[in-house]
Amino acid sequence: MAGPETVHSIPEIVARKGLVLLGCGKMGGAMLEGWLSSGFPVGSVWVQDPNPSARLIELAKTGLHLNRDLPKSAAVCIIAVKPQMMGEALPKIIDTKDSSTVYLSIAAGTPITRFESILGADAAIIRAMPNTPAAIGKGITALVGNANVTPEMMHICEALLGAVGQTVQLQSEDQMDAVTAVSGSGPAYVFHLIETMAQAGITQGLPADLAMQLAKATVAGAGLLAEQSGQSPAQLRVNVTSPAGTTAAALEVLMDPQTGFPVLVDKAVKAAAERSRALRD
Repeated sequence: MAGPETVHSIPEIVARKGLVLLGCGKMGGAMLEGWLSSGFPVGSVWVQDPNPSARLIELAKTGLHLNRDLPKSAAVCIIAVKPQMMGEALPKIIDTKDSSTVYLSIAAGTPITRFESILGADAAIIRAMPNTPAAIGKGITALVGNANVTPEMMHICEALLGAVGQTVQLQSEDQMDAVTAVSGSGPAYVFHLIETMAQAGITQGLPADLAMQLAKATVAGAGLLAEQSGQSPAQLRVNVTSPAGTTAAALEVLMDPQTGFPVLVDKAVKAAAERSRALRD
C-alpha cells in the first residue's frame, strides 16, 4: 500500500508498450497529470475522448496521441468512461489486447463480468474505485482483479494509481460496494460536514466567510493529523477533550447513540452501499 506521500515508480514497460486512456474527464485527467508530473513520457500515452479538453489539445502538440490509432499491444488500457457509454467505447480498445495487456476500469458500478463479456473471458481486468481527492494527489483507490491478473499487472496498476494517492487491494469484488460507500462517496460526506459546521458558526454569530474558513481549515487539519500522527482517531478525540469542557459538551450531542454521528453515518453508508448493489445488479 502506498503511504500518504508516496508515489509508485511506474514500470518502464508501460512507457515502452504504451498506455491507453479511454475517456479523460476529471478523474482520467487527474491521473494523466499525476503521471506526467512524475516524469512519465507524454509520447507513451494514447487518449481516446470525443470531447477533448483544451489541456488535452495542448498536450497533443507535445506528443500525446489524441484520438489516434491505438498501439497494438498496450501495457495498460484504462477505462474511464461513464457506464452508459461502455457498450460503444469498449470495442474500440479490443485490438490493443495481447496476453500482457491489463484493462483497468475506474468506471463506477460496472462489475468485472461486464468487461469480460465484451473483452473476453481471457482478458486481465482490474476494477478500481478512486475518489475525488485524486485531483490533488490525495486520493485513495481500492483495486481488485480477476483470475487473469498477474502480480506484475497489479503492481503496474498500483503504480499508475499511486501517482494520485494511496492504493489498497481488496480480497474480493464484493467489497467494492462498501468501498464505494465509505471512500468513493465519502468526500461528499466531509464536504457536507464543512457546510454544516460553517452554518452553525454563522448561527453563533460569526461572519460567513470566517465561519467557512475556520470549518475548512479545521476539517483539513484534523484529517491530516489523523493520517500522520500514528495515534488512533479515538485517542486523538480523547486528547482534545477536557472533562466537562466545551468539546465534551459538543461530543455528548454528536456521540448520542440514538441521534448522533454513529447512527447517522451508519445509515448513510448503508444507504450508499445498498444503492451501489442495486446499480450493479
